[in-house]
Amino acid sequence: MVKVRFAPSPTGYLHVGNARAALVNFLAARAMGGTFLLRLDDTDHERGRPEYEQGIYDDLRWLGIEWDETARQSDRLARYAEVAEALKKAGRLYPCFENEDELAAKRNALIKRRLPPVYDRAALSMTPEQRASAEANGKTPYWRFKLSDGAVAWTDLVLGERTIRLPTVSDPVLIRADGTPLYTFTSVVDDADHGITHIIRGEDHVSNTAVQIDLFRAITRASLPKFAHLPLISGGEGEKLSKRIGSISLRSLRKDGIEPGAITAYLARLGTSKDPAPVPMAELIATFSFGDFSRSQPRFDATQLLALNRKLLHRLSFEEVHARLPEGATEAFWEAVKGNLELLTESRRWWEVVQGAFDAPAPAPEDMAVLKAALDVLPPGEFDQPAWKAWTLAISAATTAKGKALYQPLRLALTGEAHGPEMAPLLGLIGRAGIKARLERAIAAGEGPG
Repeated sequence: MVKVRFAPSPTGYLHVGNARAALVNFLAARAMGGTFLLRLDDTDHERGRPEYEQGIYDDLRWLGIEWDETARQSDRLARYAEVAEALKKAGRLYPCFENEDELAAKRNALIKRRLPPVYDRAALSMTPEQRASAEANGKTPYWRFKLSDGAVAWTDLVLGERTIRLPTVSDPVLIRADGTPLYTFTSVVDDADHGITHIIRGEDHVSNTAVQIDLFRAITRASLPKFAHLPLISGGEGEKLSKRIGSISLRSLRKDGIEPGAITAYLARLGTSKDPAPVPMAELIATFSFGDFSRSQPRFDATQLLALNRKLLHRLSFEEVHARLPEGATEAFWEAVKGNLELLTESRRWWEVVQGAFDAPAPAPEDMAVLKAALDVLPPGEFDQPAWKAWTLAISAATTAKGKALYQPLRLALTGEAHGPEMAPLLGLIGRAGIKARLERAIAAGEGPG
């Protein structure tokens, strides 16, 4: 049975990078008929916050990602201690006493000699008496895992064949001096105990994989999980993105009005051979394949995400969005404005326009003739497409204005905007009385006092 996990730390809110990892894990689990485990790596008590944990739940559900099982590392401290004792007895976990300054001096000395800054395992040479003396002098040991000799190789589901020689890697610290287990240790114990079959994560973890495979083999005889490392997203700093998006945290994207379906559709195909398209989650699951991912680094393109969001909005029905529209907004309003929206939040502005809550710029002198003619030939009935066409033809006949010289003064006077949705459906919502009042207000502003 396929089983994957997403293991965020509740020390902050989800951002695009870890949301992508969560999504790909979810899609893989559903595509292969497996189980999706949400595991909270919550052993960092100083930075962890309950609101961050709740934020993880809320953001995943908002994206449409549901999990089958949950676990938290803070509930498993006794298990980590048990495994640590077994590794100590096996001689694979050994105490070290060097402080940061001493370790830094060793690293610098190796670098000056143009050698890899690998830990020298000096602690393994300490006698029991030397260890007892160190502890008597107030030193508390931290614990390193003794790596095997040779190399570790695996076939990555995204990156292909990978080999890392363990002698080129420092023995990792698994237990701090205060007894706190570190991520490398807890993650491997959890993966072994929970029966994780596929580990899907960012490429920044590749260097850890050989260490984790060696540790996995030291604590269990179970089959190794398969690994898939996704190339990291470039352009991941907020200042490198469009100011309109502002940040790549999910909370900011949500606040800006990006639809969850646009985010999942975009992230699911980011870095793959498939172009992003506004497809539903079910289709993303049905078409998922590790083989689609490229080994090159994908770029987060805010413009492309906005374009995808726009396409998605255009497909949404009134029933799908009415709860998030301004109070009082009707289906006719949604149909009138949705084709012009990039973000759902922009609907507020157009609702204000329909309600008349806007300040139109004073018309230019050369536009006054168009506005006065528009008021003179204003048709008696309500507006629709034929009425709009007949009205503008009549204005043009009275003034000889055409094209931009005809339409721009009308749009500015009636909506306060130089661009926007088609005028006919908007005017149908504004109504004849509203149109008349706006034209009169614009003409008065153009004529000035007196």
